[in-house]
Amino acid sequence: MDPAVLPVELWRVILGYLPLPDLGRCSQVCRAWRELILSLDKTLWRQLCLRCPECRHPNWPNRPDVEPQSWREALRQHALASRTWTQNGAEVDASNCLYLFRRRKDRRVWHVGAGCELESLRGALSVAGPFDRVVLHPGVYEEQTELLLKLPVEIVGRGRLGEVALLVSIEQQCPTARLCNLVLMPAWFSPVIYKTSSGHVQLDNCNVEGGQLQVRGPGTCQARFCSFGQASGAHFQSVALSLLDSCDFSGSDGASVTVDGLPVSDRNWAFRHLAALARACTAGGEPGGGGESQPCSRPVAAAPSLCQKEGGWDPGRRSGRGKEEVLGEGTVIEDDCSESEASDEEEVEERDGGDGALYRPAYRLAHSSHGLSHLLGRAPRSLSSPAPPELSTLQQELQEDGEARALVTSVQGCLLRGCLFRDGKGGVLVCNHGQARLEANVFRTLTYAVRCIQNAKIVMLRNEVRGCRATGVFFRLASQGLVAENNIHSNAEAGVDIRKGANPIVLCNRIHSGLRSGIVVLGNGKGSIRGNQIYGNKEAGIYILYNGNPAVSGNHIFQGQAAGIAVNENGKGLIVENVIRENQWGGADIRKGGDPVLRNNFICYGYSDGVVVGERGRGLIEGNYIYCNRGCGVWVMSSSLPQLSENHITHNRIYGVAVFCQKDSEAAGDGYLAGQGAGGGVVAGGGGGANENFNEEGEMLAWESDLDSEDERYTSRRPLGVALLENNLISCNGAVGLYVKTSEALNLVGNAVHSNGAAGVALMQSAQLSRLVANCICANGHTGVQVAAGCRAELRGNGVYDNGGHGISARGDGLIVENDVVGNRGCGVRLMEPADLKVLRNRIQPVQGCGILVLENVKGLVQENVVYQGRSGSTKPLVRQDPGNNDCLLLNNTLLFHGSRSEGQVEPAWALEDPPPRPHFEGQGTAPTAPPSKRPIAMATRISARVESGCHNNGSILCSIL
Repeated sequence: MDPAVLPVELWRVILGYLPLPDLGRCSQVCRAWRELILSLDKTLWRQLCLRCPECRHPNWPNRPDVEPQSWREALRQHALASRTWTQNGAEVDASNCLYLFRRRKDRRVWHVGAGCELESLRGALSVAGPFDRVVLHPGVYEEQTELLLKLPVEIVGRGRLGEVALLVSIEQQCPTARLCNLVLMPAWFSPVIYKTSSGHVQLDNCNVEGGQLQVRGPGTCQARFCSFGQASGAHFQSVALSLLDSCDFSGSDGASVTVDGLPVSDRNWAFRHLAALARACTAGGEPGGGGESQPCSRPVAAAPSLCQKEGGWDPGRRSGRGKEEVLGEGTVIEDDCSESEASDEEEVEERDGGDGALYRPAYRLAHSSHGLSHLLGRAPRSLSSPAPPELSTLQQELQEDGEARALVTSVQGCLLRGCLFRDGKGGVLVCNHGQARLEANVFRTLTYAVRCIQNAKIVMLRNEVRGCRATGVFFRLASQGLVAENNIHSNAEAGVDIRKGANPIVLCNRIHSGLRSGIVVLGNGKGSIRGNQIYGNKEAGIYILYNGNPAVSGNHIFQGQAAGIAVNENGKGLIVENVIRENQWGGADIRKGGDPVLRNNFICYGYSDGVVVGERGRGLIEGNYIYCNRGCGVWVMSSSLPQLSENHITHNRIYGVAVFCQKDSEAAGDGYLAGQGAGGGVVAGGGGGANENFNEEGEMLAWESDLDSEDERYTSRRPLGVALLENNLISCNGAVGLYVKTSEALNLVGNAVHSNGAAGVALMQSAQLSRLVANCICANGHTGVQVAAGCRAELRGNGVYDNGGHGISARGDGLIVENDVVGNRGCGVRLMEPADLKVLRNRIQPVQGCGILVLENVKGLVQENVVYQGRSGSTKPLVRQDPGNNDCLLLNNTLLFHGSRSEGQVEPAWALEDPPPRPHFEGQGTAPTAPPSKRPIAMATRISARVESGCHNNGSILCSIL
């Protein structure tokens, strides 16, 4: 018969009377009949699936409102899984054809209940044969002593779920058994409802109330569509493999599922079949839960420019001659670095300026071929930094990480898939070398979701963890695992907590909207944290402390309410190639012994400072792009010893780099500090001044025993006794490029300070010696280098070019030796009271002012300098000393005027030659031209400068800074 002769609606009614086997036979008649049967998927097959008493909705319990792709396929998969318990026969030899004539065993059905042939379950088990079915009619069945299952048997409840209840304690001693459509409760004498130590048990569509399911290896378990109510759970000890699929756990007093002990090497008959089911589940798994809160999906490169918000600040704008105030949120600019307090001499120079053409020297000395020209060539006034790297996918990460691949394939133990854990104390506890695999589960409103401790291993894939009252996922005591593609959000404590030597791999997760930090690593915790989206957390996105030492790379950390990454209390870590943006406080915050490696990161668009190095902070900050932050690019506080090398610090609203003597708040405690320090030095973390509660469930943990970590894998670098800034590009920032107000020593070597809105370098307080060696300071809006009264400074081998004010303006003490000061709008070198300086062997060419101006009451020595005429017709002397000054000696200085040689004299070379323009490089380093993820860092740039005979520490005549 051709199916087309009848309407589909009529076929639906007719075929609805057929049992399931007959529907299968109809689909095998021909192609037309097969297409007819398959076309009834949303109607007939859906009804058959939902009416089946042995299963529930295919997407129960997490998404019962979402239909499966195929109801027929869902029913087929259930039928195959429900027969696993019967497949324990001996393997058939394919060469033996006698199995074709094997007689099929007859399975009897025993009915138990009022008015039936048997009245008790014990009586039914005593007469049942192997693989018989025991059907319990509606009622409550209670056994006063433990039941022993010695033969394979199937126990099924008739009617709807909940109509058949068993109050029993069953011990399985047979190879296999199945329980279906039952409510299981513990007997009065034992909390254990069911236990097996060698056989396989299958539970389908059962409710477990107030008791425990215990499975000991080599025994196995397969539970599907089961509910575990209050005070109930499952305990697996040394199991090689067990499956919990689409189960609901609620109201637990402890862990809902406990996996304990190393998996045994012995395997029972069901291991092979469960492994095949596990592979099928993994291949077809979908993300569980699909949480309400979705991550920001727009590309990072398209982040809105904070420079253009709430005030219209343009990153290319420069304040001009003190007439434009550049202020931002989170940092206070002090007025003592302003050019507004100009001397009478300077005011005269301003009046003489006139037309802008007069500022251009008639005989300009070329200086563009100095050793840092490769950096200046890449410092445009408009923002054009490389595009931040995109997030990697899990597949890409697994291809590159053999250890992660090994975890995915090797971890077995207990597999939980599509389960719901809710409204209780704990979700899953894996301990004592146990192993578990969690896929597409939902954990919500628990105290904790997953705890992995004591050398245990877990694999977490595509789970949702939300609303926990403590930490979401917790690793401790040398545990390991892979946490990948999970949605972890809205937890009261950290989303992921790693401590006590734990070393997990955290890949490609969304960790967001937490009430504390996103990820916390402490107490010698390690781990690899890669490719995650960490956003919208109330405290730091990643918080490292107490000798925590993770590798953090390729993450996008954004829109946090505190710091992006905070390293505190002797924390370490390798922090590489992350995108840290749009955080309320510092992008990276380092303090109190924190000593990380911060390399090749994009730290941008922050609402405060880019990088904050607080009191006693250390670390190597290298090769980062720090730009468009509303505060400073880098903020360094006193007692800190950071090393800043080869960073691009550009287009920040206030200072490029600020070094302050400000102390952290003493009242903030040892956890996250309670706010912003004066001047916007943002303090780590966040959150109301309360100390971070790092003790799980209130237990008291003494971390002092963990502070002497022997893991130095990410901290090998040259020791520093002085804070060091070397080979950085500091450009186009709204105020001073480098602002120093500290009582401690500072070394500035080989930096390019370019096109900043105010002064290039301002030393406003420096009781210890600050050394500026081989820097290029050019095209800044105000003075190139400003040294305030009371500061000690050594300027050696620098190039100070084309700044909007004086080249060097000094009131302090120290040395100005072998610098090139050319093309600056004001004086080349201006010495003001109470300066006590030696100005030796410099080459100076002013634009409109004096080459060297020595004002009243200045002490020191001005010797062997070469001063070039700037523009013809200028009435300013090249070297001028106040008539009332008798304390400063001017000796053997050379003044060069163009075209003023006497007859017979040779015209002097009108160029910076022998040596060429400063700064000088013995071997020019590699400039950061590509995005950090695609370029190496040059670590061995050598910068040279001659040193006076009175060199500190009795050094040699030629010093090399490596």
